[in-house]
Amino acid sequence: MKKTIGILAHVDAGKTTFSEQALFHAHALRAPGRVDHRDTFLDIHPLEKARGITIFSDQACFEYGGDTWYWVDTPGHVDFSTEMERAVSVMDYAVLVVSCAEGVQSHTETVWRLLERYSVPAFLFLNKSDRAGADPEAALRAVRDRLSGDVLDLRGAFGPDGALSAEAAEAVAANDEALLEAWLADGYDRETWLDALREQVRRRQVFPLMAGSALKDEGVGEFLRMLSTLTRTEYHLHTENPFLARASKVRFDAQGGRMVFLKIIAGRLNARDEIMTPEGPAKVNELRVYNGAKYRTVPSAEAGDLVAAAGLAGVRPGDLVGARCERSRFLIEPVMAARVLFPADVHPTRMLECLRRLEEEEPTLGVAWNEGDQSVELQVMGAIQLEVIRDLVRERFGVDIDFGPCRVRYMETIAAPAYGIGHYEPLRHYAEVHLRLDPGPRGSGIGFASACHVDDLALNWQRLIETHVFEYAHKGVLTGAPLTDVKITLLAGRAHLKHTEGGDFRQAVYRGIRNALMGARNVLLEPVCRFELRAPAEALGRVLSDLTRLHADAGAPEFAGEDILIRGEAPAARLNGYAEQLAMLTHGRGSFAWRLDHYAPCEDAEAVIAERAYNPLADDTPDSVFCAHGAGFNVPWDRVREYAHLSSEATSAR
Repeated sequence: MKKTIGILAHVDAGKTTFSEQALFHAHALRAPGRVDHRDTFLDIHPLEKARGITIFSDQACFEYGGDTWYWVDTPGHVDFSTEMERAVSVMDYAVLVVSCAEGVQSHTETVWRLLERYSVPAFLFLNKSDRAGADPEAALRAVRDRLSGDVLDLRGAFGPDGALSAEAAEAVAANDEALLEAWLADGYDRETWLDALREQVRRRQVFPLMAGSALKDEGVGEFLRMLSTLTRTEYHLHTENPFLARASKVRFDAQGGRMVFLKIIAGRLNARDEIMTPEGPAKVNELRVYNGAKYRTVPSAEAGDLVAAAGLAGVRPGDLVGARCERSRFLIEPVMAARVLFPADVHPTRMLECLRRLEEEEPTLGVAWNEGDQSVELQVMGAIQLEVIRDLVRERFGVDIDFGPCRVRYMETIAAPAYGIGHYEPLRHYAEVHLRLDPGPRGSGIGFASACHVDDLALNWQRLIETHVFEYAHKGVLTGAPLTDVKITLLAGRAHLKHTEGGDFRQAVYRGIRNALMGARNVLLEPVCRFELRAPAEALGRVLSDLTRLHADAGAPEFAGEDILIRGEAPAARLNGYAEQLAMLTHGRGSFAWRLDHYAPCEDAEAVIAERAYNPLADDTPDSVFCAHGAGFNVPWDRVREYAHLSSEATSAR
C-alpha cells in the first residue's frame, strides 16, 4: 500500500534530526545527516543549509514494511506555516515531534489545530529526552492538557512479537465497547486488537505516543515500526475510479520548468494526459517522483502516489483537479505586509514578473501593485520570511531588493447590504451584472449565491460569474485592503448572443463589486492574535504593565518552575515588535509567540485610513463602460444606475 506521512514540529524540536534517523532505519539513507553538519537529506536548498532550518516542504520516497512511503518534511518556523499547511492538506498520517525540554509551545498548538482541521490522524514523538532539564512526564501531561486527552502512551507497549502490553490492550479496549466485551470474555487477541487500534487511529479517536532522542537514535526505530504497524490506506481500491488529485505545491526546477506536485486521490495519471483543472483543460508534459534533491521520470502514477507534473499552467496549490475541480482556501494567512524596495534601473513590470513567479510557489504573498504611489507590496508572515525572499530574488533573478518596515495587514468588510451594477460594453463586447453584497459571519471569507433565474441568464454564464467572484482578491475602498466576510448574490445578468465573451463578465463582475463597495457602509478590520508569553517570575510586574499598555486581554499568570506563562489575545498592531522588547527586558530568557486568531473592527480605524491615504478611484475602477454611436464611453460609478439596461433590486435601491 501507499502512504503519505508528514512530519511536523515547532522549530528546534528536532524534527529534521528525527527524519534523518527515520530514513536511516528505513534503509533510505546509508547514514543520517545532521543539521549542524549541513548534510541533511531533506533540507535541499542552500538557504536551508545556511540557516539550519527547514524552509520548503520536500519529500523522500522509499519502501518500508512492504509498503511505499512518501515521507514529507515540513518547516517548523512560524514564518513558513503556510508552506506547512499546504503539505498537511495531502497527508494520510502525521508525526508531531515535541521537545521534552520545551514541551508544547504556541506553534505546536497551531500545528495540532491544522491536523484537526484537515482530519489527519497523528502520532507523537517526545524528543530530546536526553537533554538536561528534559522531563518526558511533564511533556506528556502538557500534550494531554493542551492538545488532546486521547493521547495513548505506547512507550514500551509492544513486545518482541508485536503484541500489546496488558495496560495498552486495556486502554485500546476502553475505546471500543465490542472489544471490551471480547476482552472480558475471551481475553486478548493480537490481530483483533491491532485492527481495532488502527481504526481508532484512523478515526482520530486516539493519538499514539512514544519518546526518545533522535540525536542519539533512541526510540526512533521502535517508533517507525509502530508507525508501519498502525497505518493503513486503501488507495489500491480506488485505482479504477475517475482520476482525482490535489495540488500540494508548485516549484520551478533548475531549468525554469513549472512543476505541480500532485497527491493522486483516485484513478491513474499518464504523462501526456489532458486533465481538467479549475482553469480548464491542461496537459501533463512529464511525471516525476522526487526523492530529496533527485528525481526519476515515470510514465504513469496511480492513487496514493505523490508526483510532480510538468505543465498544468494555472493550477495553484490546494486545487482539486480531474473528476472534480475546485479551489481551496487555506486556514493560515499572513498578518503583516511590507513594501518592496527595488533598484531604480529595474522596471516595475520586470519586478512584478519576478515576484509573481515567487507567488506561484507561495500564493499567500499576495503581490499587490498600488497604482496610486507606484509601489509593490507583499503579504508576509514575518522578518525571517522577508530575508528568505530577498535571498531568493537575488539568487533567481539577479536583483537586489529590500523591504520597508513590516506593517499590519488589514482587511475590509461591510456592515449592511449594498448593491452594485457592473456593465461592460465596449464595441462588440457585452455583459451586465447586478449584485447584492451582504455582511457575512466573521471568518467566512467571500461567499456566492445566485437569485437570477436561468431563463434570464443561462447557467453557464452564471457559473462563469461565480468563477470570476472567487478568482480575484477584491479590494476594499477604505485602504485597498482585501475584502472578506461578504456574501455576493447575483440578482440579474444579461449576455449578448453574438458579442459576449468570458472576459466580458470578468470585467462586469469586478466593476459591479467595486460599484457596490463605493456606496456601502465599509468597515476596516484588524488582525487579533492569540499570544503565549513566557518569562522569569521576577519580571511579572513589568510584563503585566506591558500587557496593559498593549491593550491585551490576558489570562491569569501560570507558574512553571521559575517561569511564568501568560496566554491571551491583542491586536496585531500592538504586538508587533514586542518579542524583541521582552527579550531585552529578560536578557534573552523570555519568549513571546503569537498567531492570527481572528479579525475584528479596527480600534484606530480613522487614523489608519488617514495614514494610508488610499484613493479608490485610482485603483480598481467602480465605473462602467456603455456603448453609443458605435463607441464605448465611461460612466462614473454614482451614475451607472441611470444607464443600466436591466431592472432589478439593485436599480431601485438607494
